[in-house]
Amino acid sequence: MNEKLGKFIVFEGVEGCGKTTQLQRSQQWLTESGWLALLQSKGYLQEVIATREPGGTELGAAVRQILLGQPTQETIQDRAELLLYAADRAQHVEGFLRPHLAKGSLILCDRYTDSTIAYQGYGRGLDLALIDQLNQIATGGLVSDLTLWLDLDVKTGLARTRQRGTRDRIEQADLAFHQRVQQGFTELAHAHPHRITRINASGSEAEVAEQIQQILTQRLEEWYGSG
Repeated sequence: MNEKLGKFIVFEGVEGCGKTTQLQRSQQWLTESGWLALLQSKGYLQEVIATREPGGTELGAAVRQILLGQPTQETIQDRAELLLYAADRAQHVEGFLRPHLAKGSLILCDRYTDSTIAYQGYGRGLDLALIDQLNQIATGGLVSDLTLWLDLDVKTGLARTRQRGTRDRIEQADLAFHQRVQQGFTELAHAHPHRITRINASGSEAEVAEQIQQILTQRLEEWYGSG
């Protein structure tokens, strides 16, 4: 196996868009639909695995608690927040993503570089060129083969997070912050149409899953062939 046989699919979107749920559904569907068995039989893939940022490694889990835990008396400064996300990503890429891609894994990842651009760039107002440079350092040039952007109205998404009960530090930010984040995702999708595919996330869970399955089927056929 070589790294090109594995594929890297990222799920992105604002808070409450359903990306975590849809990632889990996609992993189950890839297994139960027969896609995984087919691609294993042809020698293309070894497994379908799920991961997330921050928190996809043991070190990352500790960073995630700092970044998304409940606010403390000491405020996390914006640049410190950015660097913590970059540190988590650097560990994730070298310690998890590249090794699994090299083995021929299909990786489903909950957030990646676009989130940093949207949240820390558009949301926090940090320099986009600096973020691009940090992303390049952290990833060593590893980009997703496909990014699924679950596009949902910000107010709807935040209402969903409130219904869940306890909200993390990012979810507690004000509406204007989340609207800037959504603007970031929108502009990224326009700038990278070959990598980022928009999913209308306003429908039911099943309707959103059907959209994603159609896109995944199309891409898997492009990457590996249909038979």
